[in-house]
Amino acid sequence: MKPPSTSPPEPLFIDGRDRKAEHLELALDERMQAKRSYFDDFHFDHVALPEIDYDAIDTHISFLGKVLAAPLLISSMTGGTAAATTVNRHLAKAAETAAVALGVGSQRKALEDPDQERTFQIREVAPSIPLLANLGAVQLNYGVGIQGCRRVIKMIDADALIFHLNPLQEAIQPEGQRNFSELLPKLKTVLEAIETPIIVKEIGCGISGVVAEKLASIGIRIIDVAGIGGTSWARIEGKRAGDLALGDLFAEWGLPTPEAVRQVRAVPGLTIIGSGGIRNGLDAAKAIALGADLVGMAASFIPPALTSAEAVVSRINRFVRELKTVMFCVGAPTIDALKNAPITASIGRRSMA
Repeated sequence: MKPPSTSPPEPLFIDGRDRKAEHLELALDERMQAKRSYFDDFHFDHVALPEIDYDAIDTHISFLGKVLAAPLLISSMTGGTAAATTVNRHLAKAAETAAVALGVGSQRKALEDPDQERTFQIREVAPSIPLLANLGAVQLNYGVGIQGCRRVIKMIDADALIFHLNPLQEAIQPEGQRNFSELLPKLKTVLEAIETPIIVKEIGCGISGVVAEKLASIGIRIIDVAGIGGTSWARIEGKRAGDLALGDLFAEWGLPTPEAVRQVRAVPGLTIIGSGGIRNGLDAAKAIALGADLVGMAASFIPPALTSAEAVVSRINRFVRELKTVMFCVGAPTIDALKNAPITASIGRRSMA
């Protein structure tokens, strides 16, 4: 299922200088979404005699020292624009109600313009959940240092700091920052200087096993693979740059999320967030069976977040019901049991267990 194409109540895009507002509006356009779901290539073995009580199924997990009611992170989306204040507060209230994790969008804008800090500040309405700060790793080459990292963490009282990797987006984006040299040692310096956990994620092209090994070698312990299958930032930036052909050419560049999860799972000692094209609880269950510890979803939450916190809670509850239905039909009473559920690739029907 693709996220609904419902338009926001009012135009979000103000003018060509408001990059964040334009990103949010374009993410609602179905043309910016992947044309297929890579999770459709995988199937569970149906268990006709599950020998468990549906009402006893436990979807709780622990993440960043806090208990989540479901293995769900509402992934980083927005901030730094007027519309983001409402969106982020609706997401935060809903995440608190449903006891799931939440990440904010890149806080670079707030470092450049302190007036934008308020668009990210949501801890007051989400006091108990894991809340994740966010910066582009490339910004470590453009003036952001240890103090900037500490500032974005303090800005939202974050439980962890995400550094996102987005070379393809920066390559196509009109304002792109493209110097990705020597980022690994700089990430290590930040990791050693601050006590807050660091998460490294892609934004839609996937993290491979090779890159995961490099990140693990410097001490990174949480990776969000964010593979292809969801929002295409190549298409979004191609649209913004007036070069749709370039965006389309690179729209499928990268690793599909299922493959990224499997590759990163082979690296010992990592907590894996499976994101990129997770559209429902069935996709989430497949990601977990392939090796993810929890999943991230973003685009599916934008339409309800433009309406109300209650609409977001309804979407989360739907996700949990879908996930529990899968768990019931594979005989998995817990998330740990789901990780061991046999899953089969459609091509050749070969077992991936």
